[in-house]
Amino acid sequence: MSKKITVAICGMGIRGAEAYASYQNLRPEEMEIVAVADPRPERRDLAVREYGVKPELCYESGEELLAQERIADVLIIATQDTDHIRYALPALEKGYHLLLEKPISPNLDECIALREKAHECGKVVIVCHVLRYTQFYQKIHDLLREGTIGKIQALHATENIAYWHFAHSYVRGNWRRSDLSSPVILAKSCHDMDIIRWLVGSPCIRVSSFGSLDWFRGENAPAGCGERCLDCGAKTDCPYDAEKIYLENKKSGYRSGTRQWPLTVLTSDVTEENLYEALGTGPYGRCVYHCDNDVCDHQVVNLEFENGVTASFTMSAFTQDCYRTVKVMGALGEIEGNLEENVVYVRRFGKPEEKIVLDPVSDEFAGHGGGDSRMMEYLCKVISGGEGNALTSVDASVESHVMALAAEESRKHEGASITLKEFEVNHK
Repeated sequence: MSKKITVAICGMGIRGAEAYASYQNLRPEEMEIVAVADPRPERRDLAVREYGVKPELCYESGEELLAQERIADVLIIATQDTDHIRYALPALEKGYHLLLEKPISPNLDECIALREKAHECGKVVIVCHVLRYTQFYQKIHDLLREGTIGKIQALHATENIAYWHFAHSYVRGNWRRSDLSSPVILAKSCHDMDIIRWLVGSPCIRVSSFGSLDWFRGENAPAGCGERCLDCGAKTDCPYDAEKIYLENKKSGYRSGTRQWPLTVLTSDVTEENLYEALGTGPYGRCVYHCDNDVCDHQVVNLEFENGVTASFTMSAFTQDCYRTVKVMGALGEIEGNLEENVVYVRRFGKPEEKIVLDPVSDEFAGHGGGDSRMMEYLCKVISGGEGNALTSVDASVESHVMALAAEESRKHEGASITLKEFEVNHK
């Protein structure tokens, strides 16, 4: 690596601060945060306190940051989905390389506009499809490219979102409504569309999809249910009770030792008192049956690829834990794995099973199976010394967005088969 890269961050929320900015603490010799933009004073204060950003380079908005001459090598855009493009396009014109939180945009025409602008300006745009950077998926990808199981015939992938995660992000949280963010197949599962496309190694030509918002609706509320969890008469037997999720849950609860996401979404100063205040007054204390959510809580997608491979994907809110699984079926064998376990099984037909145990993922900085930190390492190498290929370039990312948005179009039209080339052309 020839030099440390400088970074400005637009959006110091959970991803901007806890995933991307945190890399400076892990590898200070590779990256320095020199400016941030966020409307919340406490998040700007965090940038000064934790990352040494000068107060005069902490801006209240992305527009204010972009009104300055170029401040850094890279602009990280980690705002809400619908705000990405209005910062990304002028940033490219200013001469920034970009690290862009997924999805690029819920509007396909904006995704295409970014792709064209990136080529016009000759800048690196890395989209945060972090699963490609994990050891787990890279190992499976390498095995497939080596022909370990022969020609790929079919693939099945599952995203188990976990009941508490779905309630937090997609019922009570920022991604609960398509008009405010994106449909869940894009907001959450464009990761999966991208990884399926990468593993298959061929363009997707056709999709169909089914799914709905079935459970998190008013008619399913139990007897005695209140508008807020803290004063609800049905909370004892309700797994979606906010007090259980944010105070008691083994993965997300304060009393289990959690001090970061999802609790930092409720309050910047994570204490039990502040959490109770947030549950009593904020959106995360609302009953899941009485929110204004409209995104699917379960969905399946069928995909056909140019090389003849067929794939299926299932996304569900109704799982105990949050993890992904994948099974690839080839002419000479199969590969199966669980991202949470970080183990890959290779079964060549007629031969003993091979179990590949991958390196353990550090608890300190292990977002998305270690993909967050590995992506940041890749960003630093590419920008500082031109090392590496465009693993999650804007060109690759737009493909997954077309797949996800076409799947949503199919779902809205009773599972109609959507041809991707026609779908993309019609949205230009």
